Amino acid sequence: MTTDPTSRPHVPLLVVGAGPVGLAAAHELTRRGLRVRIVDARDEPPTTSRAIATHPRTLEVYDHMGIVDEMLAAGRRITAFTLYQRGRRMTRLDADYSATPTRFPFTLAVDQADTERVLRGALARLGVEVEWGTRLAELAEEDGFVRARLELPGGAQELIGTPWLLGCDGGHSLVRKTLGVPLEGESAETWMLADAQVETALPADSIYWVRTGGVTLMAVPLTEPGRWRMLDTAPRDRSTDPVTVAERLTRMLSAGTGTEFRVAPPRWTSVFTFQQRMVRRMRVGRCLLVGDAAHVHSPASGQGMNTGIQEAYNLAWKLAMVVHGQASAGLLDSYTAERVPVGEALLATTKRATRMIQLKNPVADRLLPLLFGVLRTVHPLRARVQRGFLGGISGLNLHYGRSPLTVPSAGARSGPAPGERITQVDEARSATPGWQALLAELRDLNWTLLVFSGPGAAHTGERAAALADRHKDWLSVRTVRCSAGDGGEGHPAPLPLDPGLPAALGGRPGGWILVRPDAYVAARGELLDESALTEAAARAGLTPPD
Repeated sequence: MTTDPTSRPHVPLLVVGAGPVGLAAAHELTRRGLRVRIVDARDEPPTTSRAIATHPRTLEVYDHMGIVDEMLAAGRRITAFTLYQRGRRMTRLDADYSATPTRFPFTLAVDQADTERVLRGALARLGVEVEWGTRLAELAEEDGFVRARLELPGGAQELIGTPWLLGCDGGHSLVRKTLGVPLEGESAETWMLADAQVETALPADSIYWVRTGGVTLMAVPLTEPGRWRMLDTAPRDRSTDPVTVAERLTRMLSAGTGTEFRVAPPRWTSVFTFQQRMVRRMRVGRCLLVGDAAHVHSPASGQGMNTGIQEAYNLAWKLAMVVHGQASAGLLDSYTAERVPVGEALLATTKRATRMIQLKNPVADRLLPLLFGVLRTVHPLRARVQRGFLGGISGLNLHYGRSPLTVPSAGARSGPAPGERITQVDEARSATPGWQALLAELRDLNWTLLVFSGPGAAHTGERAAALADRHKDWLSVRTVRCSAGDGGEGHPAPLPLDPGLPAALGGRPGGWILVRPDAYVAARGELLDESALTEAAARAGLTPPD
């Protein structure tokens, strides 16, 4: 194994910020056998809801983390996006994930406070508690460590050295500012959020976009019965007086939907000005930026927390391999290479969503009834809009086809291509024994090599077994049987026979698929041998076995 000085699994890594992103990062690093400290300057966990939308790809990540059932129990499933204008329902776009199959075909409305509660509980089960009231005051990299000064509760100070520091400390990140990494972009708008009890006859299974009086509002049902999150894109007097806010929202939502809304004085409001900015690099030496520390943007499509959690998951397996000496520190360069383009796409998506929500163009406002009328009557266009809209915000279209870790494959084939997620399966089809076993495999911490057995593929079993033994410190090898008469003899760890599984994966006897620890395909081919892994391993900087 390598003796690279980055390999210090006995020294705690420091995660700065105990929001959902920092908690997810700390959980995944700890689950991978690393020691972690997670600190937060706040005295206690916040109780306001803040981010409320959890999209399908993040739910898939939670499944890999082993916490999805807890999250689902804490939230409400949203399966539609309904648009109103001047008291009339224009259209209802139901969830359509047929172009991007997933086991979680919905958005989960769950308070950020509940998201953090579930993550803290999962982290505590691994033996790690958040150090509240502990603020990062200074940091500097020297002698192969990050030297950090922490201000502790009561005013005491602690000087520590950590091999790696993760800045998950939000849009005003001290870590980012200290590293001198600029946020590039533009300023944006001022909006108001409010959480309140609401009485209305509208079904609590949809997000509502409401246009009235030249102003746009949004309303989203939350987990607690009767409680809704409301968004006002033009808070005229900027007042957060609960009674004033309730009266304004009651009047405008009732007029906009043509349905009576009774909004109680909100328990929480926030008037805020957001920006559209991001960094161009997410690693500086031994410090890494994650989540809002790397990009700030409009909350229009509810992607900020989701993007940050997916970043934490992307980073954790890479950093763990580096610290355990299974890969060189160069593997971490793929973090920036993969996630900065995601940040760019995120800003573009939220910019478009912001324009759609606000709809400041009076001409477009007048054309809306015509547009929605077409959507109601032209069903192919309606289906296309539904799939495109959901694909853009769900995270399911995200791929790493241009990642330095991805080995492109020649020729067209069915099944997931290199760079795509392997979990392209809907809830019904995923219930088969083969898929259930594969999904359980993907909750493991290793890379997974899937080999396809069948007629004429006897050589594959021998080669797969040899690879499983040679790379056992980072690679799990499983066999997918391609036919009913195929028992997978001579192949390592056969999955339960499932005729639909090889078809869904696009596998044929003798073929193989290499899957990263985050369930994205790194490479695939038609003939397995030792050289089949060489390029993928070299791209990831994986160290050869002793």
